[in-house]
Amino acid sequence: MLTGVNAPASSPRQADVAYAGLRDLIVTLALPPGAALAEDELMRRLEVGRTPLREAVKRLEVENLVVVFPRRGTFVSEVHLTDHSLISDVRRQLESHAARRAAARATEADRARLRELAAEIKAHPGGRAASMRLDTAIHREIYRCAHNHYLERDLSHYYNLSLRIWYLFLDRLPEVDHTAEHLPVLQAILDGDGEAAATHAAQHVTHFEESVNAAL
Repeated sequence: MLTGVNAPASSPRQADVAYAGLRDLIVTLALPPGAALAEDELMRRLEVGRTPLREAVKRLEVENLVVVFPRRGTFVSEVHLTDHSLISDVRRQLESHAARRAAARATEADRARLRELAAEIKAHPGGRAASMRLDTAIHREIYRCAHNHYLERDLSHYYNLSLRIWYLFLDRLPEVDHTAEHLPVLQAILDGDGEAAATHAAQHVTHFEESVNAAL
């Protein structure tokens, strides 16, 4: 990897790579709550340099996924289950808004990707881990299709906090029924029906909240 003055102009991309990689380690609990972040180990694991990694940590601190303690180090933040209903309350509003906007703004390229995801749902073999990966892909694609980077940023923040809770109870929660939960949202977006898309998206968040509450 090139560093210093000879580094290519792709440094911002490296910061994004570091961010996405570290974020996914945290939300899937590969780095559990309370774990200390070992910088050298993470640089090797994510194949990024020190500067991109530190930029990623700053972003994740703002998103409440890591906590920096002066002279002690950086740690994965704890999961506060008492915040779950508050997070869900925000997500219900934002997820429905994103679905509504996606129905109105999705490009032909966006719609092609949404059709691919709908096909993945129909061919999904099952399994909790695979189900959660598909859930994540669907949510993040809908956020992109809304074409509002402020909305996408905020939604990703709250979704990541929810995702950690889901992984925390993965063995106790029912597997996501993508056909019932996500397919109606995708179809409504593809049909350009914003109100139906918003309704289905809000219902999905409510079902998630109820499943977690039942597992507590």
